[in-house]
Amino acid sequence: MRITSRRGLAGLATIGVAALALAGCAPAPEESAASSGAAASDFLPCMVSDTGGFDDKSFNQAGKEGLDSAASDLGVEPIAVRSDAETDYQPNIDNLVDQGCNLIVTVGFLLADATKAAAEANPDVNFAIVDDASIDATNVKPITFNTSEAAFLAGYAAASYSKTGIVGTFGGIQIPTVTIFMDGFADGVDYFNKEKGKAVTVAGWDVAGQTGSFTGGFEANDTAKQLAQGLIDQGADVIMPVGGPIFLSAGEAIRDSGKDVALVGVDSDAYETATDLSDLFLTSVLKGVAAGVSDVVATAGDDEYDATPYVGTLENDGVGIAPFHDFESKVAPELQDELDAIKAGIIDGSITVESPSALG
Repeated sequence: MRITSRRGLAGLATIGVAALALAGCAPAPEESAASSGAAASDFLPCMVSDTGGFDDKSFNQAGKEGLDSAASDLGVEPIAVRSDAETDYQPNIDNLVDQGCNLIVTVGFLLADATKAAAEANPDVNFAIVDDASIDATNVKPITFNTSEAAFLAGYAAASYSKTGIVGTFGGIQIPTVTIFMDGFADGVDYFNKEKGKAVTVAGWDVAGQTGSFTGGFEANDTAKQLAQGLIDQGADVIMPVGGPIFLSAGEAIRDSGKDVALVGVDSDAYETATDLSDLFLTSVLKGVAAGVSDVVATAGDDEYDATPYVGTLENDGVGIAPFHDFESKVAPELQDELDAIKAGIIDGSITVESPSALG
């Protein structure tokens, strides 16, 4: 058995779905011909991104794919609005309420305050929020993921692959949905060391102190490139950037360095979503945002919405790791069997994976 978690994550790899992804406030959509006369014809699903935007090759993009997939199946036309700054969150949500959206999905922990305010002001509108479980309301459904479990597997794989004995990670903003990846990654490295009697170190993140390297945002920029370069200079030959498109800057740093350094993607299978860098990816930590959003939208469209939290785990295939792709022949022959055993141990509880950043 391969640890790919493809069943629950199939929506992550579907790129290029027709989208209505606009910056700022969006106009009301015309009624789809397919929806005319259908049971869900009056259902209007909507979405607001965080500042990463719907082309981040990561979780905003995956959320949009889930929205589009469910809307297509329902025969309705969704509205998706991009936030270019944090000050856009509340106006964008309020605008969608004014346009008559029945379900508004907000993508990201940073939209929690704006989502809560809108939900309290509009009790007849249903909401769902990705990566936050702080809102206790009957019209807000949390969609969260225990990504520390999957990142644990990726950390073990990174430690197994490393030739220098140093791997690294850095994040966008120090918030729980970022640091949960970093916790799991570092703990997976530690587990490898205990199992193998090795001493692979993690640069960029200290689990005990909850301190590390962050760019301060989710943009691909020179700050992200410099942090990646700093890890390369320390000798890291596997790097996991956590925070939307910041991995693009890490890839640029690796290319410029000319060194044999691998990347670990997050959220989606970056080998498939960032083809210009595909040869750099050892694996990716998969978060089933597309599948989770699609399920919530479809359920709401069938008039069966409820606010029960969804938590993606290894057990329900809500999280996982991607194939090794081009690195298949470069990893240890026994690695896949070891990862299969670790996954089974996490699921049955014999291997404990915990993170202070766990949601829900």
